[in-house]
Amino acid sequence: GTQVWIQLQGVLVTVVWSGIAAFIAFKMADLMVGLRVPEDEEREGLDTNAHGERAYTN
Repeated sequence: GTQVWIQLQGVLVTVVWSGIAAFIAFKMADLMVGLRVPEDEEREGLDTNAHGERAYTN
């Protein structure tokens, strides 16, 4: 009985810790380099912008 609760606490602490660490890492990456491409490149299509060709013909 007690062992299960201790393990559940460990899992909960790990999930919370990982969530906080991931949030901080993504926030720092967003502030430094950005997580999205500019809107005009997104509209044009990333295939065309990055490779100069379209992935789909229509």
